[in-house]
Amino acid sequence: MRNDAFVIALIAIGHSVSHFLQLVMAPLFPLMREELGVSYATLGFVAAVFYTVSALLQPFAGFIVDRYGGRGVLLAGMALLGAGTAISALADGPVLLAFGAAVAGLGNSVFHPADFAILNGRVTPQRLGHAFSLHGVAGSLGFAAAPVFSAFIGAYYGWHIALLAGAGVAFAVLLLLLANMNQFAVAHEKRSEAKKPVAHDARVLLSGRVIACFLFFALHAAALTGIMSFGVTAMKEQFGVATTFASSAVTAYLVGSGCGMLGGGFIAARATRLDLIPAAGLSVSACVMLLFAAGAVPAAALPVALGIAGFAVGLTYPSRDLIVRASTPPGATGRVYGFVYSGLDVGSLATPVFYGWLLDHSLPQAVFYTVFGFALLAIFTVLQLPGRKPVTQRI
Repeated sequence: MRNDAFVIALIAIGHSVSHFLQLVMAPLFPLMREELGVSYATLGFVAAVFYTVSALLQPFAGFIVDRYGGRGVLLAGMALLGAGTAISALADGPVLLAFGAAVAGLGNSVFHPADFAILNGRVTPQRLGHAFSLHGVAGSLGFAAAPVFSAFIGAYYGWHIALLAGAGVAFAVLLLLLANMNQFAVAHEKRSEAKKPVAHDARVLLSGRVIACFLFFALHAAALTGIMSFGVTAMKEQFGVATTFASSAVTAYLVGSGCGMLGGGFIAARATRLDLIPAAGLSVSACVMLLFAAGAVPAAALPVALGIAGFAVGLTYPSRDLIVRASTPPGATGRVYGFVYSGLDVGSLATPVFYGWLLDHSLPQAVFYTVFGFALLAIFTVLQLPGRKPVTQRI
């Protein structure tokens, strides 16, 4: 148990840094715009470069993990993430900013396939639910810490120093991981599957179960984008509340989600039908979104309602990761997790224009109806996946 806890803690710390550096730049945009004389659209393009590179290369990172193991890939990813952030810190124009974002996106692409390959190979199967729970919570904490960190340092020392400090965090954690790199070795991994022809890899990734997992993640991300990116504006227009109040409701969703992840680990460790957990959690969230769309939630209760929805969704995270594990053939952990988790990026990239179009046409209630619809489709998708939890097989 002590060894499991140590491995989980190390992987969680690395995951939190990957999320931390995803958001460390955004609060600095006003300072960067003023100094560099660029538009917000240009800075938005820089952010898009990061996520596009991460989305495109995540499946390829999974193949590398299966061939060479997760340890070296994870360490290289952390180094690239720190290096890319440092390059952006030294930028004097958008070209170098975009190049740094691309390098950082390359580093970010490795974390999900490498993390899950190591956790599946090193942690006792009975504790994987807790491992996946803490992995998700650590990512949320990284998101929460980034804006405070960069805004504070940027206000006193400028955006260059703030980004360099963020890179310093990555390199400090890299040293921690290097000092404990033996904890990430999976001795029994022969990687015979990784040496099979490309046609075999295609059959693995295009199997019905893996495609269903990918669609589930993409649909969930599409729904989440509506809440996280456009929820504040939609609530302001539909319910007539202030921006600060609507933002507090989204914060309540995030807090509820984090609490749900912790509870979801205990539920996943004891459940025998894993598919019913995400189905139930998303059903609760979908009902809340339907009430929002119908205007049936009092404005004063918006934070409470979104907190409940976030908690219900958070409960599903450890179970969904165990379902992906149950859908993964032996020796294919990296490529499957890399491909499936790229669904989050695809769902996040594919829907913002549509949500924006709805708000441009004064249809805020349609935002919540759309989130409701994506949640329903995600429920249908997850119920097609294996629900019985493997208790002895280790991938």
